[in-house]
Amino acid sequence: MSSWKKAAKANQKTHKERHQPNSRRHLGLLEKKKDYKRRADDYHEKGETLKLLRKRTLDKNPDEFYFHMINSRVKGGVHHELKKEEEDSPAQLKLMQTQDIRYINMKRTMESRRIDRLQSELHMTDVADSTPNTHIFFVDEGEEKDFDVAKRLDTHPKLLGRKSNRPRLSDLDKIKIPLIDSETSKAMIGSRKKKYKEMAKRIEREKELMVIQQKMEIKRHLQSINQIKPKRIKKGTKHSAPVYEFQYVRKK
Repeated sequence: MSSWKKAAKANQKTHKERHQPNSRRHLGLLEKKKDYKRRADDYHEKGETLKLLRKRTLDKNPDEFYFHMINSRVKGGVHHELKKEEEDSPAQLKLMQTQDIRYINMKRTMESRRIDRLQSELHMTDVADSTPNTHIFFVDEGEEKDFDVAKRLDTHPKLLGRKSNRPRLSDLDKIKIPLIDSETSKAMIGSRKKKYKEMAKRIEREKELMVIQQKMEIKRHLQSINQIKPKRIKKGTKHSAPVYEFQYVRKK
């Protein structure tokens, strides 16, 4: 019987759905069965999802807690993940993953020695002169009005703001100062500024290497502990290593 039904349908005319009449073309496309089927499936799928969510809500434990509750927020009807501050910078990650702690210690020692060498060459006189003088002179009562600081220090009044390289008037006659043209003076100032910039960069580099070394040492200590895990007091950042409190264990 089933084979007869298949044979009977073989010569039947294929049913075709009509198109939208010209008089109703302004209403848009005429919905076909495939369009209805797609819309119906979407409606039923959303209904099943709502039914499942309603069931989960009814079965939910009010005392349940998971960390995503405090790591996300809903703002303006839109769900957002809270952005956490990265503990390591890309450069720090690259060094910690590819290099050994002895290499980091060696590079940090090299940077420290170069900083000491630059400081010995520059003497940091510009930094010293930028801070105000706080020297106190004690005078007798009634001598405050006639007190002259330049006369007391035996120097020129224009040199009072200096903390270093402040010669006395009695020594100026003995010192022979060579004449320096403007181009040489500008070159000397430019070279000094360049050295200050290099020293500032090396100080930042040395600090970054120190943080990397501390992080790697803490990680190595944490991996060597087999019994009681330490308590983390402070989370690590790009500029500081994490702080852990290790439990005291008495040794026999």
